[in-house]
Amino acid sequence: MTDENLEQNNIADNNEEPNLGENNSELATVKIKAEEYLNGWKRAKADYINLKKDTEKRTAEIIQYANAALIAELLPIFDNFKLALKHIPEPAKSAEWVTGFIHIKKQFDDFLKQLGIEEIKTDGDKFNPEFHEAVATESQADVESGVIYEEVKSGYTLHGKVVVPAKVKVAK
Repeated sequence: MTDENLEQNNIADNNEEPNLGENNSELATVKIKAEEYLNGWKRAKADYINLKKDTEKRTAEIIQYANAALIAELLPIFDNFKLALKHIPEPAKSAEWVTGFIHIKKQFDDFLKQLGIEEIKTDGDKFNPEFHEAVATESQADVESGVIYEEVKSGYTLHGKVVVPAKVKVAK
């Protein structure tokens, strides 16, 4: 090769270098865009997973509380049943039919517990307006002020949320 040809080859090589620079900058731009798209996809996937969890949680809550209206209708019947059992005369308490009613009450208790319904504890507890409704306040010599001394009507919670507050008498 002559010096002239070598010089032309060098010029041609020099002309290719700017093209490589352009390609490198395009490659860098494409890499940045690809990283942005990947990060966007990761965020969208995380948002979808969170949405799915929230939806499942809401669905479970809806199912849990779907029967609340039915339960609210059943609880007064259960209260009346318990009240009837309290008023059985002492001589009749050993009768077989009374034992049958006690078993029915136990089945009802188990059924309510299975649904997530629990009776609110009242006797001797401090008055709590979240769970109790005071129907009377009276001075009681042997009971501390603010303590429940008598339950007038049972209260119930459904999965920890009050469905029916307990009606109670509170000491002054």
